[in-house]
Amino acid sequence: MNAEGADRARTLRLVVAYDGTAYCGWQTQPHAPTVQGILIRAARALDPKARLTGASRTDAGVHALGQVAALATTTTLTPTAVMRALNATIPADIRVLGATEAHPGFDARREATGKRYAYLVDCRPVAHPLLRRYAWHIPQRLDVGAMRQALVTLRGCHDFSAFCAAPGRAALPTCTIRATHVVRRRGRLGFVISADRFLHHMVRNIVGSTVAVGKGLHEPTWLGVVLRGGDRRLAAPTAPAHGLTLVRVLYPE
Repeated sequence: MNAEGADRARTLRLVVAYDGTAYCGWQTQPHAPTVQGILIRAARALDPKARLTGASRTDAGVHALGQVAALATTTTLTPTAVMRALNATIPADIRVLGATEAHPGFDARREATGKRYAYLVDCRPVAHPLLRRYAWHIPQRLDVGAMRQALVTLRGCHDFSAFCAAPGRAALPTCTIRATHVVRRRGRLGFVISADRFLHHMVRNIVGSTVAVGKGLHEPTWLGVVLRGGDRRLAAPTAPAHGLTLVRVLYPE
């Protein structure tokens, strides 16, 4: 970075994909490997004062296809050159898929208008070895119709405290779920849930309870009872982290 570039603060918008298996989540931690930690170390090789913030704090073991991050930097490199420089030094299980100029002060988290997560379930009798890092193995046929019916109850604006792992962590437990889908393909089930925001473990808790409905342990209406009860203890166990992927972060056009 030259002296002229030192006076040119700018923000780049990065789109990042990663296999979260080896990491303790997105957010930097003092003594644990994280995606943000890996990326910021690489970015500071270009600019020692670089700062990086992500749109979503994915948990340990969770993957991403379209995480968005704001990189505040004074480097004079083009966005494409920054992307290539980062990818040249970070591990192969993390990739910067795109880099573009953003407006000054772009906030990847606060400016997001929505997020889309997918959760994969492997329902084959024997777990597929190529899905073991990306799908929850449940060796039985689940009732897709019942699960779809149950998820309809969650659409719209609600208090999702019943599906939050840490009550009180979010100042406002109200979220708006815009869409829910359950798709079956050749022994696999995919859940896709889109919302304006998500609470801690919210998607995994919803999937865990929806799977309980699919197993026949509860009627589809039970999910609504849990939602209205507002008590995490009423819901089913949390689905494993490795089946969850952050698919996309949405921003105003």
